Amino acid sequence: MAYRYLFGPVPSRRLGRSLGIDLVPQKTCTFDCAYCECGRTTVLTLERREYVPTDRVIAEIDDCLAKAPDIDYVTFAGSGEPTLHSGIGDIISFIKDHHPRYRVAVLTNGALFVDPDVRAALMRADLVVPSLDAVSEDIFRDINRPSPGITAGQVVAGLVAFSREFPGVIWLEVFIVPGKNDTDEELLRLRDAVAAIAPDRVQVNTLDRPGTDIRVRRASPRTLERARTIIGGNAEVIGAASCEPATAPEMRDVADMLLATLRRRPCTVADLSRISGLRPAEVTKHLRILEEKGAVEPVREQRGVFYRAA
Repeated sequence: MAYRYLFGPVPSRRLGRSLGIDLVPQKTCTFDCAYCECGRTTVLTLERREYVPTDRVIAEIDDCLAKAPDIDYVTFAGSGEPTLHSGIGDIISFIKDHHPRYRVAVLTNGALFVDPDVRAALMRADLVVPSLDAVSEDIFRDINRPSPGITAGQVVAGLVAFSREFPGVIWLEVFIVPGKNDTDEELLRLRDAVAAIAPDRVQVNTLDRPGTDIRVRRASPRTLERARTIIGGNAEVIGAASCEPATAPEMRDVADMLLATLRRRPCTVADLSRISGLRPAEVTKHLRILEEKGAVEPVREQRGVFYRAA
């Protein structure tokens, strides 16, 4: 079966080997974050509906997991906000009922947690990783550029409600944007919000791949450590990506696999080598062909040269 809604497994800094599930068309989201590695949001919305066929997603998951892949998590992530899909709860329940050996993670911006139906849909997940980048309304709007109707206060209230109901593990991500949310004042507000949410872990993060707004730059290690110290408690700074190499893909068209990955996130040659199991020289050869066709383009960033879909 050719998979349309699954991708990977990919190496994740937080989740090890992760099989991705993409539930919305690129780029459909409740936010248009300045740092987003998936590019500008083209559909900025709060509307929950069945963006892709639930039964088709379940069929792909069943086919893939029946082969017993060696993965650490089945992860809802990808091209936008997964909780916008009205069937996410049914899909999570299918995995837990039919493939219980696999842990389920949901990466979300948490914007819809004010809705009890959204919170209920995630109750059977093992791990939820929401984000909270700012508590001040002006900084929140500047960084996350939310859909009209979403406020920072609502996001915090939704996260507090979710943390009280959710039986699984919560890792809260705080993404530091230099010059925006790295002041003592804003970090202290984040500290108070984190205390109310009481997640199992707080992960202080910054730009790794090229973001939407070219003015957003990576925070220095010193800035990240300062943020971690002020937020306090169980906060940690996320380290560099690390993952064991994957086995070589059993695919005739490697270029299509690389391009599908780059449509979801920019990657370096080393990233693609880890994801695909191919030698870096082989990855480079395919990227050159794709670049000549105008399908991908290189972008130089602090961590090196990233490729992204053109």
